[in-house]
Amino acid sequence: MTYAITQTCCNDATCVAVCPVNCIHPTPEERAFGSTEMLHIDPRACIDCGACADACPVDAIFPVDSLSAGQREYADINAAYYEGGEPAPGTTEGPNFHAWGEPVFGRSLPSDFGPLRVAVVGTGPAGMYAAQDLLLHTAAEVTLIDRLPVAGGLVRYGVAPDHPATKKVGDTFSRFHSHPRVRMHLGIEVGRDVTAEELAAHHDAVIYAVGASTDRRLGIPGEDGPGCLSATSFVAWYNAHPEAVAQGVDLSAERVVVVGNGNVALDVARILVADPEALAGTDIAAHALEALRASRVREVVVLGRRGPEDAAYTRSELLALKHLPGVELVVDDHDPRTGAAIDASGAGDRAALLRGLARVRTDAVAPTTPDGAARRIVLRFHSGPVEILGDGDVRTVRVTDGGGGAVDLDAGMLLRAIGYRGLPVPGLPFDEASGTVPHEGGRVAGLPGGYVVGWIKRGPSGGIGANRTCAAETVGTLLADAVAGALPAPTGDARAFRRLARRRNRRVVDARGLAAIDRAERDRGRRDGRPRVKLATVEELVATARAGRLPRLSR
Repeated sequence: MTYAITQTCCNDATCVAVCPVNCIHPTPEERAFGSTEMLHIDPRACIDCGACADACPVDAIFPVDSLSAGQREYADINAAYYEGGEPAPGTTEGPNFHAWGEPVFGRSLPSDFGPLRVAVVGTGPAGMYAAQDLLLHTAAEVTLIDRLPVAGGLVRYGVAPDHPATKKVGDTFSRFHSHPRVRMHLGIEVGRDVTAEELAAHHDAVIYAVGASTDRRLGIPGEDGPGCLSATSFVAWYNAHPEAVAQGVDLSAERVVVVGNGNVALDVARILVADPEALAGTDIAAHALEALRASRVREVVVLGRRGPEDAAYTRSELLALKHLPGVELVVDDHDPRTGAAIDASGAGDRAALLRGLARVRTDAVAPTTPDGAARRIVLRFHSGPVEILGDGDVRTVRVTDGGGGAVDLDAGMLLRAIGYRGLPVPGLPFDEASGTVPHEGGRVAGLPGGYVVGWIKRGPSGGIGANRTCAAETVGTLLADAVAGALPAPTGDARAFRRLARRRNRRVVDARGLAAIDRAERDRGRRDGRPRVKLATVEELVATARAGRLPRLSR
């Protein structure tokens, strides 16, 4: 028996570090690392020790013989990655399972290297990987800052609610929230409550992990009208983001058009047609669950400007759609190039995953189906939006037909999911073209002591696990600067910063307040048979944090 890595692989390579036989690839030292959709276990070399499964932060690794029906394809996917190659190097002499290479020490700190005081702005995966690196490998004191009164970032507000295993990486990060060398200030925004200069004055270094919080636009007529939303807003809505509007997403039409071919496009399409009762067992926002229960949406058309061979979604996310109960996945056959690409695809090609799916033509009017009938997702390639028409709300989306013309599709809502974009951080340089902060190895250009990590550093590419390698580079640059004496000396200490933060914002949430929020949400979830019921407004979050900090009276 061997193990296989499945859909929720986060690519952070924790499993690689614990494998005793070097059978998980690509490793961070290999050129292909970061360019593959997931990591793979070589079935010829795996010894069934289970170390990788124990270490996996997102529960993505299982014994092959225990894979569910929807996961069995991953045994073949793992094996196919190694077809034609040699198994992991091994040895039959001695107790070692494989020949070890020369040890590599990427960092070297002087024995008298003193503790640094580092602020990390942003508590999503990028920021927490950086904080984890500092806390585990140095004596640094870390100040965690977030503009929201709760931690989590992308893990809490970006991961789809029906991907609970992916959210488990948050448990890995949360153990550092109460670390003795961590001070937490949630609800503080740089540029609103404190300046970048004030933050730098109280710390040896500041790492900005603020992500890419806005979306790219289509640039077509009608885009600013009601019923045309960004996937960013829609994801925030169903994930109970406190800045999302609890009401206002109209699901009264039978068809929704989603523009984009990435994983986010598939996420929103899947949520729109999934069984609401299946979502009721997740941490989806209560207002979103209520709206989806009353939804009349029966069809989601996903538009991709290019062909199926160039789709940006990962194989694992498409496979998940193929096994979605009560949902039919079909391919729009309006353009002959689509079918030709699918039929000509090789076994390892992305387009090959679409073999066997029904091929249909999308009608102008959405198909009318009775309640309880199968819903469907239509993948329409070689097609993009031209104009959004309607009297107030979206009524028609004009799309290209692949032959130089255009057709009109009736729809009640359009969601654009064509990528994210970073926003400027007051006090930091910003590249408008890329939506990132200019840097060298994570060091902010022209700002001594300032560093970036995550999407604000490299652009909106890579999933959760990609931030681990990204953070390692940034922290390595920071430590090298510290050893070289290149960090400016702070003029204030941690206590002074705490006073400053609370003077500027009386609603700051600390680690004890965050723990109170977590308890309250889990308690609410237990009553409803859910993992948690999220508090959906800033006021609820702050009030719960404050109430949880009050001393309990003895009876």
